[in-house]
Amino acid sequence: MKLFILVALFGLSLAQHNPNFKHGRTSIVHLFEWRWADIAQECERFLGPKGFGGVQISPPHEHVLVSDPWRPWWQRYQPVSYKLCSRSGSEAELRDMITRCNKVGVNIYVDTLINHMCKTFSGTGTHSSCGSWFDAGKRDFPSVPYSSLDFNDQKCKTSSGNIENYGDKYQVRDCRLDNLLDLALEKEYVRGKVAEYMNKLIDIGVAGFRMDACKHMWPGDLSVVYGRLKSLNTQWFPSGSRPFIYQEVIDLGGEAISSNEYVSLGRVTEFKYGAKLGEVFRKWNNQKLSYTKYVLLLLV
Repeated sequence: MKLFILVALFGLSLAQHNPNFKHGRTSIVHLFEWRWADIAQECERFLGPKGFGGVQISPPHEHVLVSDPWRPWWQRYQPVSYKLCSRSGSEAELRDMITRCNKVGVNIYVDTLINHMCKTFSGTGTHSSCGSWFDAGKRDFPSVPYSSLDFNDQKCKTSSGNIENYGDKYQVRDCRLDNLLDLALEKEYVRGKVAEYMNKLIDIGVAGFRMDACKHMWPGDLSVVYGRLKSLNTQWFPSGSRPFIYQEVIDLGGEAISSNEYVSLGRVTEFKYGAKLGEVFRKWNNQKLSYTKYVLLLLV
């Protein structure tokens, strides 16, 4: 029985590496900050006919509204609830976009935030994309609901409550990233709310998830959440298809956390490649790269 469970979990992990592209399609386009109605039109007008495989969309959950500076892009990365209304549009518009893109063979991948909620100093009120009330200071998010019991304030050992040393893996995973309220993903209740949110998106018809800030979450906690996800909607995907998981793990070397800790859970986005290519273009450290080697690197 133990061997069977091990084999089953290994197969589940491998399935999460599959982007579930429709036949003959290969590329994912990132339409950052686009509105849902515009993405639907782009799928029908260009992406579908040109053979693109999918679109990564901006986070669709309810987020805080920031006024200073006025409505910056990063407000989308400060959740207030898991309601599906953001500045890209309503839940109805999101559902319509996913359906229309699926009809022309273009998958939808959701930029997903489960590490944290908004910042500690986000205040109290209804200044959110759906108008839901929240109190960041008291860790009160009734639209989820989350309370002060659902955050890592007591677990973090730094005086500020924020990450102060990236060489300490416990700080990186248990303390706040830039004052963002750090969710206690080890708790069953929090895991359940996160899985509920992601499963709703699967039911609507998404093909997978880009997981934000993964090095700030313990791999074991992520494994539990991924294991609770449903198979993809059979209206658009073969029976038993698993959601594609690709994880943001910023790893440029020299820190306590390695991207290798996450590769068994799903794919991992690569940061060393971009940094090295930037050195070449800037001719830093006497880096040189022939055209042939550059093309070969792009093909890896």
